[in-house]
Amino acid sequence: MSSFDLRIGQGIDFHQLAAGYDLIIGGIKIEHDKGSVGHSDADVLLHVICDALLGAINQGDIGKHFPDTDAQYKGIDSKVLLKKTYEIVQEAGYKLINLDSTVCLQQPKLRPHIDTMKNTIAEVIGVSSDVISIKATTTEKMGYVGREEGIEAHAVVLLGKS
Repeated sequence: MSSFDLRIGQGIDFHQLAAGYDLIIGGIKIEHDKGSVGHSDADVLLHVICDALLGAINQGDIGKHFPDTDAQYKGIDSKVLLKKTYEIVQEAGYKLINLDSTVCLQQPKLRPHIDTMKNTIAEVIGVSSDVISIKATTTEKMGYVGREEGIEAHAVVLLGKS
């Protein structure tokens, strides 16, 4: 594989946290007294993965492909968006080599859910879970994440020609 067959993409996403919403991260619902606010199910991790994948193939971001002004995406399961995004990647002739991601959230602790998230993402896009890395961190009670007002995620992907 030559260096021209590789593509790197990076993504970052943020969502407000509020009572009365579900907390969906990595395609799974996590019990908590606050959830993510957004047009879709507000899954910050899947959104950032979509952005990283689209960026790697120079196809914009999630808002370009699935705009929050379009009623068909209201409340949509972000696993559907991830699947469609990965189809765009495959149509461009690429496949995922690896994904590294970090979720920034003060509470709840994500460690018990990470393997389920990895397996869910792997199943949605049809890859092995061993190419998916998900890490979680707090902000040591600093800033909007530390005050539990919001959630943030970052992702980097490496794609190769399929």
